[in-house]
Amino acid sequence: MDSTQDIYRQFLSAIHPLDDDIFHALFQSLQTRLYKKGEDIVLQGHRQKEFYFVQSGTQMSYYEDEKKLLVLAFTYPPSLCAIPESFLTQQPSPCCLTCVTDSTLLALSFDDLQILFDRYPSIERLFRKATEKILIGILQRHRELHTLTMEQRFSAFCSRSPHLLTMVPHKYIASYLGIDATNFSKLLRTVRF
Repeated sequence: MDSTQDIYRQFLSAIHPLDDDIFHALFQSLQTRLYKKGEDIVLQGHRQKEFYFVQSGTQMSYYEDEKKLLVLAFTYPPSLCAIPESFLTQQPSPCCLTCVTDSTLLALSFDDLQILFDRYPSIERLFRKATEKILIGILQRHRELHTLTMEQRFSAFCSRSPHLLTMVPHKYIASYLGIDATNFSKLLRTVRF
């Protein structure tokens, strides 16, 4: 087993353990996709046909209208990368998914995932539990945006994902945290790299 498989074995086992043969069946279904910095993975209004395991790089999902860009989430290894409402329903995406840095993703098509679900109930259970974790994360983020001060949101972000401060343009992090650029710059001066 190579290092990527080892990393994802540990990552997925923390969600729901899979027997060796089932994990290998899942991993053998994955296709490597290479993206350049700034390249779109999913465009707003297009259907997400593949679900991704992040091998390297950083991605973000965002919504953009004529007024501004609203960052919804960042993904990086080891994590799952998708616009859940588009992938799970196979409907057009309400937002975009793009690469903040050069990225290597391991792709699993919607159809191949359905085949794995039918063959291996434990893979279906794994994805159900992963979906539950994503939902809990979304609810936690929603609560943070509405109940925490900007200083508290910034502090929570720095605790969870400090490496993004050096990898992601600060305007995107500010958008993600719901903080204007001036206040974000002031908060950033309080952080030591």
